[in-house]
Amino acid sequence: MRARLNAAIGGALIAAAAIAVAPLAHSETNYPTRPVTLIVPYGAGGVADVGMRILGDQLSNRLKQQFVIENRPGAAGVVAAQSAATAAPDGYTLLMTGNNNAISTALFKSLPYDVITDFASVSTASFFDLLIVTRAGSPLQSINNVIATARANPGKLNIGTINPGSTQNLAAELFRTTAGIEVTIVPFRTSPDMLGAVLRGDVDIAFEFFAALQGQILDNKVTALASTGPRRTAYLPDVPTVIESGLKGYEVTSWNGIAAPAATPKEVVQKLGAAMNAVLPQPEVQEKAKRLGMEMRASTPDEMTARMKDDIVKWGAVIARAGIEKRE
Repeated sequence: MRARLNAAIGGALIAAAAIAVAPLAHSETNYPTRPVTLIVPYGAGGVADVGMRILGDQLSNRLKQQFVIENRPGAAGVVAAQSAATAAPDGYTLLMTGNNNAISTALFKSLPYDVITDFASVSTASFFDLLIVTRAGSPLQSINNVIATARANPGKLNIGTINPGSTQNLAAELFRTTAGIEVTIVPFRTSPDMLGAVLRGDVDIAFEFFAALQGQILDNKVTALASTGPRRTAYLPDVPTVIESGLKGYEVTSWNGIAAPAATPKEVVQKLGAAMNAVLPQPEVQEKAKRLGMEMRASTPDEMTARMKDDIVKWGAVIARAGIEKRE
């Protein structure tokens, strides 16, 4: 009798548990059922923000719910990341993450979150190569020329970037150490400030993204000597890469991706990832991205996490070699 009673109670508990789980599973399967917030750690109007709006529009169309961009700039992306890390893990709050978070991990003494364990990677979204540029008419006509000139005149060449710890600044530091040259890296507060210094000849070369340089390149005021990615860019196909130019082992690509709070159900992460892999290759998306100087490309969650881990190690080493003081 007792055995039958225990069996009956056990069966009832299992059934009750199944009933309790069923609505959750059903909800995950039908995700999203309401608008989704995508937190962007930059102000509105920048190239990263515009790229996320392109993606958000595509995801809204595909998943039949609005993806709302919420701009939360400040503290090198820490404010945005902390907000996402502490959000409900239900897939309705997402974070635009990327190499900015990898750099922050190495740049700050401590962070209120762990960029690996407190987030679930969904997919990469966009990739941005840097350009190395000089003023029109400069005697520096190639990367080999830059390196040879720097070696013949130690400490005399100036390289312009924006603020210390930015991707542009760290790309210049990596260039200096990879080439084994003595140069002065001059950080400016904004891209227009830096560009003005290039045009005046105050700095010899500069590292910057295409979006900030497009007008001056089209007006033939600055010349692109090389791009920093693994292959030539679609928007400037005649410009060689740094590797093609003879500096082996040098590669820098900034990237963005989408992450969710760590405990977000796998079914939700998988559905988001599948949607991104479906929409990003579309010709309309690729054409819009090309005009902004970026490539939109999806990945698996594991690929994105591996990239984040690699970048944490890479930029941590660059920051250490450059002697950049860690922030509080």
